[in-house]
Amino acid sequence: MKFLIYISFLFSFFGFAQVNEIDQDSTDVTYIVVEGDSIPKTAIDLDEVMLLHKLKFDSKKDRIRYLILRRKTIKVYPYAKMAAERLDSLSRHLKTLKKQRQKKRYTKKVQKYIEGEFSDELKKLTRTEGQILVKLIHRQTGRTTFDLVKELRNGWRAFWYNTTANVFDIKLKKEYDPWGDKEDYLIEDVLQRNFQSGRLERQKSKLNIDFYELTDKWVYNKTNSQQ
Repeated sequence: MKFLIYISFLFSFFGFAQVNEIDQDSTDVTYIVVEGDSIPKTAIDLDEVMLLHKLKFDSKKDRIRYLILRRKTIKVYPYAKMAAERLDSLSRHLKTLKKQRQKKRYTKKVQKYIEGEFSDELKKLTRTEGQILVKLIHRQTGRTTFDLVKELRNGWRAFWYNTTANVFDIKLKKEYDPWGDKEDYLIEDVLQRNFQSGRLERQKSKLNIDFYELTDKWVYNKTNSQQ
């Protein structure tokens, strides 16, 4: 799908500084090594553990729907996570460039690299997978795909990309709304369960999402207001 190539240029290719942990043989103290400096660490970090409710379905149809949604969400989430990471790198680098010509040249270079690196994979996504990806990009970046394209290119191109996506019934302006959309809540449920199992690597959302409150609404029919 051609519109997915437009999404792909949002990813940048900068690396990140690595933080490594090593154990000193002679003591029980763990040291964190950051760019050559050793910092003593006397506490053990524990991953956050969420107590998730048991999945129940009203019908076989609902169960199949969830399983299909789970497969598609697991497939596209890594792209959304990568988009957030690469967008941060791209934005930081663009701020170091003073001339508009340099910024355009750099963005174009990134686009060519990314299209060559990811377009073949992204074009294999189905229409529904593409729409889930658009929503998850909003979850991870706090901005819609349309706005990201508009920011990194211009308003006309963003309009054109959105129009192209609409041909495939995919809306680049679509936001991730687990409060108002039951399907988005189910996507969040899939994410939380797979973060818990370790199948997906957790990346904090840019949105204010309280999964317990969402579950109260959609599963237990409680009417807590969104914070």
